[in-house]
Amino acid sequence: MKSVELLRVENLSKTYPTGFFGSRKVEALKGVTFALDEEPSVLGVVGESGSGKSTLAKIILALIKPSAGRVYYKGKEVFSLKRAEIATYRKEVQPVFQDPYSIYNPFYRVDRFLELPLKSLMGIHSKEEREALVVEALNSVGLRPNDVLGRYPHQLSGGERQRIMLARIILLKPRLLIADEPVSMLDVSLTAIFLTKILQLKRLQHMSTIFITHDLSVAHYVCDRLIVLRQGLIVEEGPADSVVRAPQHPYTKALVESMPIADPRKGWKHQEGNA
Repeated sequence: MKSVELLRVENLSKTYPTGFFGSRKVEALKGVTFALDEEPSVLGVVGESGSGKSTLAKIILALIKPSAGRVYYKGKEVFSLKRAEIATYRKEVQPVFQDPYSIYNPFYRVDRFLELPLKSLMGIHSKEEREALVVEALNSVGLRPNDVLGRYPHQLSGGERQRIMLARIILLKPRLLIADEPVSMLDVSLTAIFLTKILQLKRLQHMSTIFITHDLSVAHYVCDRLIVLRQGLIVEEGPADSVVRAPQHPYTKALVESMPIADPRKGWKHQEGNA
């Protein structure tokens, strides 16, 4: 018996109105189709700004509706789910966004951001149990609880806020993480911590991730498979190593050639080619 796919995006398109009174249309996505199997994996979605990556993330998270096409989660169409099923979907499919500040409510301390979903989504009503779980999760992402608990978001650095987002993921144990440019505002050391934790969650919590990024080198490191988006279209997909080492589409080749070399004695690949 064939297992049910974890996620299927089928012929997905999204058009935005633009111009005066929406007189013109911009196609952000054009017939995008791909699937994630039940087996935990990290799927990279790579492309430049304006390629449709964030629109894809918002549709999968059911934040906006597509103009055409469907999204299936465990065989059920996401935009046809009943109220109870939507609640389960919100728990099992969680986001991490690029900006580690805008997703926080500035009027609440970060404690609430971590404890409230444990109560409302996980059904843990014991405050002592919630607090113990929060402390454990913060320690696991390299944060000292005494340094961050009781503070407001603006009192924390961007790296601390993003790691708190990751601690929240650890607490909720989602089946699928939608990570939209999650490390673009982090320094190298924090990026390494974040990516390592994603790989640990894949192994230990059987969590799959759709990792959206413009950085092909980061995607190559953390992803099992890659999808390359250009102007709303998938131009290439396949195992991450194959896409990076033997790109087939000219756009993918251009992305690969723009990757920096991890050697301070050497320049960028395209610079070497022009030397």
